[in-house]
Amino acid sequence: MRNARYFDLVVAAFVAVLICSNLIGPAKVVTLHLPVLGDQSFSAAVLFFPISYVFGDVLTEVYGYAAARRVIWVGFAALLFAAAMAALTVALPPAADWPHQAAYVTVFGSTWRIVAASMIAYFCGAFVNAFVLAKMKLWSGGRHLWQRTIGSTIAGQAVDTALFFPIAFLGTGLIPPDLLLTIAITEFVMKVGIEAVLTPLTYRIVHALKRVEHVDVYDRNTNFSPFAR
Repeated sequence: MRNARYFDLVVAAFVAVLICSNLIGPAKVVTLHLPVLGDQSFSAAVLFFPISYVFGDVLTEVYGYAAARRVIWVGFAALLFAAAMAALTVALPPAADWPHQAAYVTVFGSTWRIVAASMIAYFCGAFVNAFVLAKMKLWSGGRHLWQRTIGSTIAGQAVDTALFFPIAFLGTGLIPPDLLLTIAITEFVMKVGIEAVLTPLTYRIVHALKRVEHVDVYDRNTNFSPFAR
């Protein structure tokens, strides 16, 4: 990793997308007309959160699970710091002549449950994604990259979605359980679909990095514990 020329750039891109998807996207609810599904409402984060999975796939595929593990922890720390700074900024008393406190609270004032749900879901989903991709790479002998990028995304996003929505909303009365299930399934399908659409881009990035970095890690003797050093 000391000789990797572009590893730090991939890490920076991963963390930037991760923070944006958790701080900027969730506050905006959009409605789009989708083929077959019709009009669907969801948070704007759905449109670019899957990009973080693209970078997660690239990290694991090129640099290996151990490197991806470190980056997942970096992303977790960055999310924790961003959430703390957002909470602190919202809590600070506004100037008497500043009229935008209510709007600021609406955008950045997430409840503790939503913050906790987001952190837990990201942590578990990201590690499942990296684990599944690394294992599928061994099983396939490095062939059929698209199978493991999409397969690992299905597994990771399933865990992410299954954890986030119940932790954030179940029992709060904000969203009826049947509607909550519908929203969760819709967002899961969209996230996996976006990842599938981005597969050609993933191929290009992976092949370019393997060529210039002269590295292609197979995790044959890797400790897959999220807490290993």
